[in-house]
Amino acid sequence: MLNLILFGPPGAGKGTQSEKIIAQYKLIHLSTGDLLRSEIHAGSELGLQAKTLMDKGILVPDEVVIGMIDNKLKEHKDAPGFIFDGFPRTVKQAEALDNLLASYHESISVMIALVVDDQELLTRLLNRGKTSGRPDDQNEELISKRIQEYNSKTKPVADYYQEQDKFVAINGIGEIDFIFGEITKAITKAISK
Repeated sequence: MLNLILFGPPGAGKGTQSEKIIAQYKLIHLSTGDLLRSEIHAGSELGLQAKTLMDKGILVPDEVVIGMIDNKLKEHKDAPGFIFDGFPRTVKQAEALDNLLASYHESISVMIALVVDDQELLTRLLNRGKTSGRPDDQNEELISKRIQEYNSKTKPVADYYQEQDKFVAINGIGEIDFIFGEITKAITKAISK
């Protein structure tokens, strides 16, 4: 089973590349935001728990998110693998994900990080803001804060997977297909370990 974490700051091209990865490898896309919305919509116990917290402006605890991921793993037992998007964001979450996967005799195959310098991210997000209508892509100060937040909070997660020899950094600047080619090389190498 191929279990991949796609990492990168806002504007790095994760959305574009995850679509290509999913099409190529037939992976199940696990986006924590999508999971939360779907569990809430389904009215599941975890969804109701999450909604109660979100309505109060409280972050959904890791245990609830891990529970939702567990539900997806059970639902797609025969999948060729999963692509994790937006999770894990902390070392604690990475450890919880590793423990959950271990209970299925699985593990993370590779964490791929799209690396793009801050100035390029700023340019991309401001351009995206012109067409996306997203207010958080139209304000330079907000964009800079999001990039700083990513850089400070996610570096320990990258280090965590680096220690397991599962971290691969890929230059996220260039032609989309070239970047995808670099990603497939990293996946092929991870699978053959």
